[in-house]
Amino acid sequence: MHLSAHVDTFARDHLPPPDEWPELCFELPELSYPERLNCAVELLGGTDPARPAFHTPDGPSWTYGDLRARVDRIAHVLTGELGVVPGNRVLLRGPTTPWLAACWLAVLKAGAVAVTVLAQQRPHELATVCEIAQVRHALCDIRAVDDLAKAGIPGLRITTYGGDGPDDLLHLPAPGTPYPAVDTASDDVALIAFTSGTTGRPKGCMHFHRDVLAIADTFSRHVLRPHEDDVFAGSPPLGFTFGLGGLVVFPLRAGASSLLLEQAGPRQLLPAVAEHRVSVLFTAPTAYRAMLDDLARYDTSSLRRCVSAGENLPAATWRAWQERTGLRLINGIGATELLHIFVSAADERIRPGTTGVPVPGWQARVQDADGDPVPDGEPGLLAVRGPVGCRYLSDPRQREYVRGGWNITGDTYVRESDGYFRYVARADDMIISAGYNIAGPEVEDALLRHPDVVETAVVGRPDEARGQVVVAYTVLRDGAPHDPEPLRTFLTSELAPYKCPREFVFLDSLPRTATGKLQRFRLRTGGDQQ
Repeated sequence: MHLSAHVDTFARDHLPPPDEWPELCFELPELSYPERLNCAVELLGGTDPARPAFHTPDGPSWTYGDLRARVDRIAHVLTGELGVVPGNRVLLRGPTTPWLAACWLAVLKAGAVAVTVLAQQRPHELATVCEIAQVRHALCDIRAVDDLAKAGIPGLRITTYGGDGPDDLLHLPAPGTPYPAVDTASDDVALIAFTSGTTGRPKGCMHFHRDVLAIADTFSRHVLRPHEDDVFAGSPPLGFTFGLGGLVVFPLRAGASSLLLEQAGPRQLLPAVAEHRVSVLFTAPTAYRAMLDDLARYDTSSLRRCVSAGENLPAATWRAWQERTGLRLINGIGATELLHIFVSAADERIRPGTTGVPVPGWQARVQDADGDPVPDGEPGLLAVRGPVGCRYLSDPRQREYVRGGWNITGDTYVRESDGYFRYVARADDMIISAGYNIAGPEVEDALLRHPDVVETAVVGRPDEARGQVVVAYTVLRDGAPHDPEPLRTFLTSELAPYKCPREFVFLDSLPRTATGKLQRFRLRTGGDQQ
């Protein structure tokens, strides 16, 4: 590792031992980063200051010149009035706005470590994050400060932005001069991204300055291939690395611009695309499916790239979107541990029903529980390595995620003979019923082909006779009868009989995390029946 610029060495001191790291790969020439690197400088530099950087639905756009000036001002306040030193962890909380993005960039430029959390997280969740990362500073949108204050975090200094008071971040005194960026090492920790923690204590994933650029120089550069005139938009918040990459890192790295939406559900995305001529869209499969019926009401002709990640993309959703828009959804799988997407495909390389192939700069294989590769066509655990790897903050689960130099994502996949990777299920979501292995996503994909089904989740429930039985939690279109027989009849023509659900449970909505991921564990316990 290179000589750190951090005065507060907590982050580097709590990296996993070197022998627990995954093997890192820097085979592409663009991944040969210098020893000294500040990713905020790289993202903000080189673009004409008059070009647009961020748009909002209501206010004026920010140019790159505006963004640089505001980032520099915040960095001056951080290291002056607030006393932040390189290596300090700074919590960032608020809805998706240019100011939140500017705060993130300022923290990195000042050599501190950004800990971006979700605006929806509750006080006890925020307290846990701050305890794990030993956070003592927070920049918070004034509209999201109540729960952070309620968390009662010892020693935390909260500075709000967007308010009228003299202690507001944007009103504190600061020189109007450029901020000289801290000369961070390329392997200094730049951010700690926390997993959602829906099934246990959240894990802090530490990423370096070079990692922030690596996701842009692999997936964005080689698969997404953005233009400087592109306008990015999407639903994932900046506290979710899918959103941080898609809405801030990728557009800035390409000299493009981004529309930052505080409300970005399916009902808001289509009118925003039409009004702001969005060309690159990031959202989850569920949102693409939800937008299908409203497509005809809006002009979406500006769209040229649509990225789907966060959960498995059913082939039925892919085909429906392509039929309605003429656009081929770019499917991908990423992980907080690896920062962004590492298996994907675009344009003519897309094969519906598969995730794709390893993104240039990444390697992937399918292996068994002992770490041995399995033959093509057989299911196993997805193992990945590339320029970014899992590095948990002081967490014994590091040894579960990294095995034999590979990152084990927890997904069951099949590698086809032509090299394409096909999702089967989360490793803990495989249903074993009466000796049969049943992949819930395969049953979900079939159910989604029924015209009355809006969304569905298929899980296994313990059963004395069969080990598990297949249960389908299903959301139907308004007015459709809550009758399982038409669905059961439909599925018998689509699937082998042993894969058909023995029980259907009809819900108004499926339980999801704040980042939109399905909470299957809640369904397995039957706790969300209606």
